[in-house]
Amino acid sequence: MAKDYYKILGVEKKASKDDIKKAFRKLAHQYHPDKKGGNEQKFKEASEAYQILSDDRKRAEYDSYGQAFSGGGHSHGFGGAQGFGGFNAQDFQGMEFDLGDIFGDFFGGRGTGTQARRGRDISVDLQIPFEEAMFGTERKILITKVSQCEKCKGSGAKEGSKMKTCAQCNGQGKFHETRKSFLGTFTTVRECDICGGAGKMPEEKCGGCSGLGVVRGESEMTIRIPSGIQNGEVIRLSGKGEAVARGVAGDLYIKIHILPHKIFKRDGADLRMDLDIKLSDALLGAEYAIDTLDGAIKLKIPEGVAIDETLRVKGRGIPTGPRTRGDILVRLNIKMPQKLSKKAREKVEALKQEGV
Repeated sequence: MAKDYYKILGVEKKASKDDIKKAFRKLAHQYHPDKKGGNEQKFKEASEAYQILSDDRKRAEYDSYGQAFSGGGHSHGFGGAQGFGGFNAQDFQGMEFDLGDIFGDFFGGRGTGTQARRGRDISVDLQIPFEEAMFGTERKILITKVSQCEKCKGSGAKEGSKMKTCAQCNGQGKFHETRKSFLGTFTTVRECDICGGAGKMPEEKCGGCSGLGVVRGESEMTIRIPSGIQNGEVIRLSGKGEAVARGVAGDLYIKIHILPHKIFKRDGADLRMDLDIKLSDALLGAEYAIDTLDGAIKLKIPEGVAIDETLRVKGRGIPTGPRTRGDILVRLNIKMPQKLSKKAREKVEALKQEGV
C-alpha cells in the first residue's frame, strides 16, 4: 500500500519546507533508536518522508505520481519501489537541516545552534492581605540564586585584565566532534566547555567569581504588585531569574495568593458583603455603620426594603483606574424575631388588622 509521507510527518500537503523540517526534527528526537523508548522503524519512515518532501523535485514527483524517481535512478516508497530499503547514510548529504541539532542530544553534543544560553527560571509564591491586593503594594523578597558577578559584570575577568584567545577552540567558541551511528558517520559542533562559547578567556580571572562571571548568593528583589490583582495571578519579571555565564538570565515568576477578607468577597471590580438588619428597620428605614476598605461609612436603609435586596455603594470597590473604582454591593438579610413579647405581639396584631 502506498505510503502517505505527509501523514507520516503529521503535516498538511500544503506545508512549507520549514514546517516539514520542524515535523521531522520532532519525530527524530522522539523515535531515534539510541534514545530510550525509541523506535527504529518509525525513525526510518520519518527520515524517508523527510528525504522526499524536503527536496523540491522529489516532492513534485511524489505529489504527481505517488513516488519520486529523482536521484540515483531508484524510486521511493510505493508499490514495487524499493522504499526505505534503498536508504543509506549518504541520502542525508545535502539536507538543509542541521544534523547536530537533532542527534546532538543522543551523542553527547550540544548541536550546532547558535542560540544563546539561558539561565533557569525561578518560581515563588507570595501571600498578601486582601487590602494590599485591591490597592496594590510593593514587597521585598530575598531569593538565593545564581546572579551576574558585580565585580566583573559577568565578563569573568579581573578589572584591568585583558582577554586572550581560548587555546582549546582557537577562538572559535566551538569545535567539531565526529560520531558514528547506524546511519553512518556524523560530525556535530559542540560548544567549547573551556571558554563557554565565547572564544576568549581572561588572562587574569575575577576574584569574585573565579572567572565564571556568575556567583550564587542571596538577592533582594522588589516586587511591585498592581492594584486589583486576582488570586492566583502570576507576575513575570524578565531577566530576574538565575544568570548563566555568557548567556541571558532566566525569568522570575511570582504567584500571588490573596488572603480572604472577613467581610468582603470579590465580584469583578465590585465587592460583595452581607448586612443583617432588624425587621423594624426594614419596615421603617434606618442608618447602619458599615466598614469599607477606606474606613467606616453610614449606609442608609430605605423603608420597605425586601428580603435579600441589594444596595449599592458607588465608588468604594476595587480600583479600576487612577480615578475609577467599582462599587460595594450590600445584600440585606432581614432578621426575623424568634419570640415576641406580649406588647410586641399586640402591635403586630394591630398591623395585621391594617393589612400589613
